Amino acid sequence: MKKETIHLRHKIVNDTYYYIYKNLEHQITLDELAKLNKVSKYHYHRIIKEETSFTLFEIITSIRLQKAANLLLTNNHSTISEIASLCGYMSHSSFIKAFKQRFKHTPTAWRKGAFKSYSKQLLEKFPTSKDFSNIEPQIKVCKAIKCTYIRHKGYDKKIKNTWEKLYAIAYENNITNFKQIALHHDNPTITPLEDCSYVAAISIDKDYKNLNILEIPESLNAVFELKGVYGDVLNFIRYVYHYWLPNSGYETSSIPCYTIYEKNHFTTGFGDFNLKLYLPIKIAF
Repeated sequence: MKKETIHLRHKIVNDTYYYIYKNLEHQITLDELAKLNKVSKYHYHRIIKEETSFTLFEIITSIRLQKAANLLLTNNHSTISEIASLCGYMSHSSFIKAFKQRFKHTPTAWRKGAFKSYSKQLLEKFPTSKDFSNIEPQIKVCKAIKCTYIRHKGYDKKIKNTWEKLYAIAYENNITNFKQIALHHDNPTITPLEDCSYVAAISIDKDYKNLNILEIPESLNAVFELKGVYGDVLNFIRYVYHYWLPNSGYETSSIPCYTIYEKNHFTTGFGDFNLKLYLPIKIAF
């Protein structure tokens, strides 16, 4: 496959994810996304399936239900029907059915505390006794960051290989003094780790025709500083979403959370890390 073709396929996947995040409350069709990416419906469907292992419907459903799972905890004054509508569900009953099928609990049970046991089970490989409650975030507006990136399916130690490839890309294109950024398109505390979409990225200050480019948009963020070892990031994200966020007066925006590494444990033999977690937020009403 030609480099230009690989680049185009990656761009289509990235543009698809961001379009879905930005238009989650609306009905999203294969027709409009194929038209947006200037390819036929058949070609578009095949690219999405081959690059992500999921159909467009599965991707949209996953993102909608993750958003709903978070809103059920943060939007205390919204009804379940209102949250379903915010996440693009026209039918209350279809939302209940889809939510229970995905999370094994009804939205009502989830809201009442079922999320704790569900996320704990997903992270059982990473037990921790750490107390994160003393880590307070700084709330601030963060400027847009332009990046080149490689997408990795799953949250596992093979992420190391993805970072090594990204370092090679930086070297070949003379990209220096870059920020190391990880985007979590899927919330790993409510999504099986093998299905999580992890994006390894480095910041760039100009466009490169031969590279995949994305831009993390400017947003209001809760910025947390964290030091730890492999697995601590997952437990900390769980704490942020399931304990800090519901009591914060904020809710998540449509932009995925991301981390910026000061010390990246995926490239240093899985030792300790030092990072900042950026959680895009907005005022909860």
